[in-house]
Amino acid sequence: MSDFPTKARVVIIGGGVVGCSSLYHLAKKGWTDCVLLEKNELTAGSTWHAAGNVPTFSTSWAIMNMQRYSTELYSRIADEVDYPMNYHVSGSIRLAHSKERMQEFERAMSMGRYQGIPMEMWTPEEAKERYPFLETHDLEGVLYDPTDGDIDPAQLTQALAKGARDMGQKIIRFCPATDVTQHDDGTWTVHTEKGDIACDYVVNAAGYYAQRVGEWFKPFGGRTVPAMVMSHQYLLTDEIPEIEAWSKESGGKLPLLRDVDISYYLRQEKNGFNLGPYEPNCKGHWMTEDDPMPEDFSFQLWNDDLDRIEDIVTDAMERVPLMTTSGVGRVINGPIPYAPDGLPLIGPMPGVTNAFEAHTFTFGIAQGGGAGKVLAEWIVDGHTEWDMWAVDPRRYTDYTDQDYCNQKGMEVYGNEYAMHFPHHEWPAARDKKLSPVHAKVKELGGVMGAYNGWERANWFAQPGDDTSLEATHTWGRSGPWEQRVKEECEAVRDHCGVLDLPGFSRFWIQGDGADDWLRGFCTGGIPKAGRMNLIYVSDERGRIQTELSCIRLAENNFVLITAATAQWHDGELIRNSVPEGVTVRETTTERDTLIVTGPMSRNVLSGITDADLQQGWLTHQFAKVAGQEAFLIRVSFAGELGWEIHSENDAMPAIYEAVLAAGAKPFGMYALNSLRIEKGYRAWKGDLSTDYSLLEGGLGRFVKLDKPQDFVGKAAIQNEKQQGVKKSFVTLIVDAGEVDAPYMSCIWSGDEIVGETTSGAWGYRIGASVALGMVRADQAVPGTELEVEIYGQKCRAVVQEDQPLWDPSNERLRA
Repeated sequence: MSDFPTKARVVIIGGGVVGCSSLYHLAKKGWTDCVLLEKNELTAGSTWHAAGNVPTFSTSWAIMNMQRYSTELYSRIADEVDYPMNYHVSGSIRLAHSKERMQEFERAMSMGRYQGIPMEMWTPEEAKERYPFLETHDLEGVLYDPTDGDIDPAQLTQALAKGARDMGQKIIRFCPATDVTQHDDGTWTVHTEKGDIACDYVVNAAGYYAQRVGEWFKPFGGRTVPAMVMSHQYLLTDEIPEIEAWSKESGGKLPLLRDVDISYYLRQEKNGFNLGPYEPNCKGHWMTEDDPMPEDFSFQLWNDDLDRIEDIVTDAMERVPLMTTSGVGRVINGPIPYAPDGLPLIGPMPGVTNAFEAHTFTFGIAQGGGAGKVLAEWIVDGHTEWDMWAVDPRRYTDYTDQDYCNQKGMEVYGNEYAMHFPHHEWPAARDKKLSPVHAKVKELGGVMGAYNGWERANWFAQPGDDTSLEATHTWGRSGPWEQRVKEECEAVRDHCGVLDLPGFSRFWIQGDGADDWLRGFCTGGIPKAGRMNLIYVSDERGRIQTELSCIRLAENNFVLITAATAQWHDGELIRNSVPEGVTVRETTTERDTLIVTGPMSRNVLSGITDADLQQGWLTHQFAKVAGQEAFLIRVSFAGELGWEIHSENDAMPAIYEAVLAAGAKPFGMYALNSLRIEKGYRAWKGDLSTDYSLLEGGLGRFVKLDKPQDFVGKAAIQNEKQQGVKKSFVTLIVDAGEVDAPYMSCIWSGDEIVGETTSGAWGYRIGASVALGMVRADQAVPGTELEVEIYGQKCRAVVQEDQPLWDPSNERLRA
């Protein structure tokens, strides 16, 4: 082929809506020498049979941002690229059958309001006025989103493709990629049936074939893509005269209806209906040897399986009786890829340099526009406008085997519209990573939660406590756990508690130059030998990439410890930064950690260890505990006198038994969250994210602008310091009633939104509801009265002094 490109800056594998959006957005950012490869025709995969709904609704801040951007792009793309488009902004109504669902709607509406989406709450009667065919007798209320609608997926994809081509990008159809090769300088060759293409970056945007494409990257550090494929059906009815008459009279389409408590959407399709159920009795495909994934499933569907969705169809007919007047014209049953949490994978490919992912989209049409924007930013700029950890492929690590992916995919699909209550733990595919004392924790009453695959106790139940999943179906703090969490916090306050904390990510840094490297890696100072401190890493904008505990063993010998969920993110950050001669050794899975903390923790440990328990705060030492080799760090995330005990897995059972026998009371993650919030301690990817700069986050004391090292973000932080911050971190005491502030609750001053919460919980030591958050800088004055919107209720909140609410002078920590 004379016009076959042999070089490109980026090669995108996959020609669905996400691949074409990525190509388009790369061109918009000035990278116009990129190539997209499609094995068949554009849209041949999930895009082809997609229903094309375009909602903005989400209770994830990142996903709502992405979907909102899609609606904004789709409203202008036809004119922008001169391509005709069927995009119907009909608005949508979501039906609530319960108070809890109304609370979820209020939360989403609040987030939408902050992003400029004018959602409204309607009474059932108001919904009936606007949707006359609707039965409303059993409804609590309705959420209306005027920006919702539907679009023709093929037209959208072709419009993005045309826009990309017009800016110089190349799209090669009927050209399957067959493999990739990475070279010593990090560049790639993408092999195809028509020839090789040399490029700087590769993007896996292969839809439900992403896992197969992902295997090509394993020789270069990759892993098996965590995904599976679900069978999704929707049906189209014949035309209905009443709908045609209503549309002529009103001049538009019926609002898109979602009965989320029953689990389906119902949309006007021409003059009939499109019904799309997400049935609990769902079916995965290509999961077994007798159902292998074909080499090419382009433009293909499976046979109908209406028995699976019969109950939901019946319910929809009762909700909109007009459906019963028409027959089923067609059934679409096609593959949709699912990640274990139902969210796509967009961003750097774990373990592989210069490779990115944009695949496994369950709602690819709604998210495709935003996904292309986000991916282009990641490739060109090295960061995204909004913090996108929710979709970052590195959020999963090595626990996501195929069994896990299959079980979670089925669970997510069957609960597509389920409410994600704060105390609810989804039961499928559990026990993937267990601490060495897991059995003992369970024996003591541990009610477990999964953290990056690791099982940790959230709280400890007593005999007779209700530990059922049904008990967790509440947004409030009150539940069977509340009294136990209070008791656990009081034990840490008054005596001594012990928390088994498996999964800390640990990186041992050694070698000549480790000291110099670390000074240039982080924004602040590093500790002397025998000491430890927190260090922060910023991006080019001076925003918060991560927080690590830095322990210095000797001049060029360090241990960096970070959150369980940050394992692949921070590991990559460290390994990609260290110079030659400095080694990185990870011991995340080989060791376990106990937090032993409270005013009597020294007494508890004194009889079972030879450690020097008089060493001061932020020190560390090797010692024996219960006769076992251990490493003790004098620090406590609970804000009390305490130690972290780190040891090899084999040693931990004896240590845990000895600590319990010495009088420590087990406590869980819910108590730890309460305790840390009272101290104003930040949590990664909640309070600490790339949405905020270090200075905005109140972390200026961890920034040394006068040190000679030119750390990443230094110039941006210097500039921000001169200009002044736009936002400031605050601690609020909130008159919160029965529900504490969730992540991204709006903070109001009068009729104006001036900030958002980043976390919230009841503080059992201080007896108040606490929220951490970010507000406009002029509102961050102690004593300022604001309001926090919690599930639709505005609650009085007062800005506190810039110090911990509990033990502000840290006397208890230093005791």
